[in-house]
Formats: sequence, C-alpha cells, structure tokens
Amino acid sequence: MTVEKYEFKAEVRELLGLMIHSLYSHKEIFLRELVSNASDAIDKARYESLMDGSIAAAAGPWKIRISADREAGTLTVSDNGIGMTRDEIIKALGTIAHSGTMEFMKSLREGNATDRPELIGQFGVGFYSAFMVADRITVVSKKAASADAQAAAWESAADGAFTVTEAEKVSPGTDVVLHVKEDEKKYLDEWEIRSITKKYSDYIEYPVVMDVERERENAGGIKEKVREEETLNAGKALWMKDKASMAENEYHEFYRHIAHDAGDPAKVIHYRAEGTEEFVALLFIPAKAPFGMFYKDFKIGPALYVKRVQIMDHCEQIIPEYLRFVKGVVDSSDLPLNVSREMLQNNRHVEIIRKNIVKKVLDTLEEMKKSEYDAYLAFYKEFGRVLKEGIHYDFGRREQIADLLLFHSTKTGPSSFTTFSDYEKGMPAGQEEIYYIPAAAYEEAVKSPYIERLKERGYEVLVMLDDIDDIIMSGLFEYRGKKLKSALKGDVGLDKAEGPEKEKSKEEFGHLMGLIKERLGEKVKEVRLSGRLKDSPCCLVAEEGGLDPKMERLMKAMGQEVPPSARILEINPAHPLIETMKTLSEREGLTDALGEYVELLYDQALLLEGSKPEDPARFAQTLAKLMVESARHFS
Repeated sequence: MTVEKYEFKAEVRELLGLMIHSLYSHKEIFLRELVSNASDAIDKARYESLMDGSIAAAAGPWKIRISADREAGTLTVSDNGIGMTRDEIIKALGTIAHSGTMEFMKSLREGNATDRPELIGQFGVGFYSAFMVADRITVVSKKAASADAQAAAWESAADGAFTVTEAEKVSPGTDVVLHVKEDEKKYLDEWEIRSITKKYSDYIEYPVVMDVERERENAGGIKEKVREEETLNAGKALWMKDKASMAENEYHEFYRHIAHDAGDPAKVIHYRAEGTEEFVALLFIPAKAPFGMFYKDFKIGPALYVKRVQIMDHCEQIIPEYLRFVKGVVDSSDLPLNVSREMLQNNRHVEIIRKNIVKKVLDTLEEMKKSEYDAYLAFYKEFGRVLKEGIHYDFGRREQIADLLLFHSTKTGPSSFTTFSDYEKGMPAGQEEIYYIPAAAYEEAVKSPYIERLKERGYEVLVMLDDIDDIIMSGLFEYRGKKLKSALKGDVGLDKAEGPEKEKSKEEFGHLMGLIKERLGEKVKEVRLSGRLKDSPCCLVAEEGGLDPKMERLMKAMGQEVPPSARILEINPAHPLIETMKTLSEREGLTDALGEYVELLYDQALLLEGSKPEDPARFAQTLAKLMVESARHFS
C-alpha cells in the first residue's frame, strides 16, 4: 500500500496553528460542524440517487453515526452519504479555496475568546475545528455511485503535512476518526455527546445515532447490559412544523446551524404559501452582517428543498442580490425533484416564489421599522448599504425600498436619522426638490459650501455617507413626485425668483468670468454665478447627471475607466475676493497677478470638493508669495 505525503498549503498551516493554540470557550462546536458535514454529504447522495437508484440501495437508510471508544481514545462520526475519491479528499482537506480565509484568520487573532468559535462555519473550515480536541484525525471515505470505487484514507496530526493511502471500506460514505487529546476525553462520554447533539443538531433531518449501553432484563428475568442503537435527535424538518407549535429557541438553534452565527437572528419569517403555488419558507434576517458579504463569491440564497429533499444549499434564483443577507430554507411542492440550476432560471414557479419572498421580507422590514424601531436601526446599521442596492436593481420596488432607508441630515445631527417620508412632510412651502449631499463624513457635509444657501433658506439636506449613494439616488430620481437633487451637481435653482437681479450680476461679472475661463481653458467647462454659495468664494460642480467627485475617485481607484469631464466653476458675486478680482479685471485685464488669483481660486475649489491641487508645489509657492506680499503691505 503506497503512502503519499503532502504539505498543507501555507494558509491552512497558519489556520491550524491559530485554531489549536487559541483559547475557545465553546470547543464543543467541532461536533456540530462534523455532523453538519455528514448531513450535507447525505443531502448530496440523496440528490444523486434521484438519477441513480443504486446509490440509495447501496447506502441503506440514511443516517449519521457517532461512535465513542474510550479504550482507543477515539470519537468517530460516520455517514453513508456521497463520499469522496482520493483526489476529492486531497482537494477538500488539504486546501481551503475560500476568499474569506484571511478574514477568518484575522478574526481568530483579534477577536475575544467568547465570540470566536461560531465564526468557524462562515468560512468553510468547520472540519479543521476538530483539531481543537484531537491531536490526530483519520478520514476514510468511499465514493458513492461506483460499485468498484477505491476507498481512500487521509490522516494528519496538524503538523504541517498529511498522508493519503488506499483503504478498505465496504459501503460508501465517510468516517471521520478523531484521536482525542488526553485533556479532552470528556467528549467521549455519552451524556456529553448526547447534550451537544441535542443542543446543535436536534433539527438535522437524518437520524443521528449512537450505540449506547443499557441494562435490560433477559427472558429469565436477569438484568444484563446490552448495547443498542439510539437516535439522539428529533429529526423533523423544522420548517415543516406548525408555526404555532414552535418555540423561539428552536428557531434560534436552527438559525445558528444554517447561518453559523453565534447570536440570535433579528427576525424570523415562517410561513406557508398555499393555492396555485405551494411552498414553505423559513427565513431569517440576521442581526449581524456575515463576513464576506461584499465578496464576489459570497453564497446567496436560502437552501432549496423539494418535498424535503435538498436540491441546492444556496439557491440564488429565489432571492435578489440586495437581500443576500437573508438566510433560511424554502421547500416547494411544485418543482420537479430533478430540477437543475439551468431549469430554475426560467421556471415560472421559481419566479412566483421569488416575488412572494421579496414581498414578505420587505413587508417584514417595514413593520419592523414602524413597531420595533430600535431593532430596525440596529439592522440598518449592518445591512442598510446592501438594501440600498435594491433601488438600482429592482426598479419596480424602488419606492418601497426607499421607504426603508434611513439618513442623517442637516436637521437630525450625526446621531439620529430621518426618512424620505419624514423629509417630505417637513418641506417648507416653496421647496420643490429633495436635496442631498454625498460626503465622506457628517461634519464635512454640514460644513460644505455647497449647501450654504440651502441652510440659509431653512431647507433640510440629507447627508449621504455611503460611497454608492450618488449612483443609487440618481437611479431613484424622485420620491413621491419630488425630484431628488444633489447639492454637488447642476444648478440648484435657488435664485429663480431673482431673475432681474441675476441678469444684472451676469452683466457686472461677465468680463471677469470670461477672463477666468480664458485662463483655465479646458480645465472647466464654463464659469457661472452661483446660486448655492453664501460665505465661500467658489466651488466646482458636476453637470446634472454626471458623477460626483467622490464616486469618480472611487471608480478610478477600482481601476475603472472614467471618461474625462470638466466641471463647472461657480463663483459667489457677493464674496469680497470675487469683488476684488472684478475690480482688477476691469482696471488691468488678465495680468499675471490676476492669473495667479484665478489659479488659486481653482485650486481652492478643488480642495473644497475633496480633490488636491493639480500642482501642489506651485499652489504652495503662489500662496506663500501672496502671504509675503500681504505681510509687506501691512508692515
């Protein structure tokens, strides 16, 4: 028999080291993970058996067996599921192909001992948690669906390497044998195994069995010890139970199982749809955002069952991406058992399920916002950014989603929130648009020169702090007939009633604006008088429909090509600096001194929008020169 030795990938070695040498308050979680893996393996075998009946025949009744051998010091978790080939066992147990691995290891290094254990499952590394209680693990597996499949044995002591050999195994499935550490032998006790299984895996659909020793009377009335198989879990599919008979802790335990979350969910949605389309949904809205939610390969969608047979562990077709935080199970009676991912894409039943689920989740969030505001606020701080994506991707429900959004504003302060509905109700007479300003921080927004006149008029301005807000709000466009208007783009139109005065100012400052445009050239699209400035001399604004500077910088940082777009320079005719420049332009024209003023004005506008001067060195030199001249004037 050939023994092949392999080195673990570097990230696996580091992970094992962190896991073994870190302190955990819930080491028992390893058994939950092994039982869950066994359940998944049976799910896969069950699904394959729909096309190949020999798989079920060879496996016999589906079950998960736990065996404790105190003399040998081993704990074995066995299943009669799909099993693995030699190559599959190397790939599954020798590498961790998951983008969140580094995040998981970071959480191990930085988290507190009390909040780390249940993070394991979030990154597909549950198997390795067994090394918390075992100094050596042996895995023997045989692939189902092949009568002559060769079994393989994998073994490692978490010392940086593992071995793989051929093995003998009669039936398909997988045995995970833990050689338990001396100081962890409590996990070989029947009551401990029973307690952990009841706590974490009572809702597993398949029987979790163990041979136990009991005292029984024989035919002669003499008591003797016998070993008999006993089922440790209830085994009923939780979502099929009547909602009225469910206890809150049952929901919470099931949520922890499927979401691998240490805490309780923020909301449980359990309902049965009947009529033309029948299905059962047990959905959970988490209280905390899972790691990797913004990774491209984050798994989306509840598990899909058909008549209690799992078809997919994550069915992305039945939930939109902006609700990707929703966890749970959907069990349909109307889908065929052999449904494939390709068939789901254009399946009428799936589309009905999807619409029903989306409506239920959004209605639940709306009710939560009305009647449990504090809980909703906690949810929104975790998932609000994701929820906003629905405005962009779900056009038909954009206003319903908009009603769920919360914002800081110039009137709420940085600690409170308002809504579109509350904003609309508080609009003063004469205000026609809903104003907002994208910003990196609340204080930056409320002090921005872009909203000086808006604040003077008493208009509330919504503060948008997420980097995607400008695109999202542009997609929403309006709310209940009120147009959404960015303070950074276009003409805010606050001086519409001042037509004659505005025309007079244009005439007075026309010569200066022409000289500024001449000096700046293609750097700006045009120069115009501002209707938004009160105390500041100038600002740069994008055209209506253009990108705001924050979004433009973000896209460039992501490596996306952003078409060049010159901004509009707005000047404040009431500012002393602009008055002085007008006087200079009328007296001397475009002199070198006025040209320097224009360049400084433009650089100042760049700074105000969050950009840096085009030539920082020249900007500093010119500013220093003017400061020296000013100092001489007063000396």
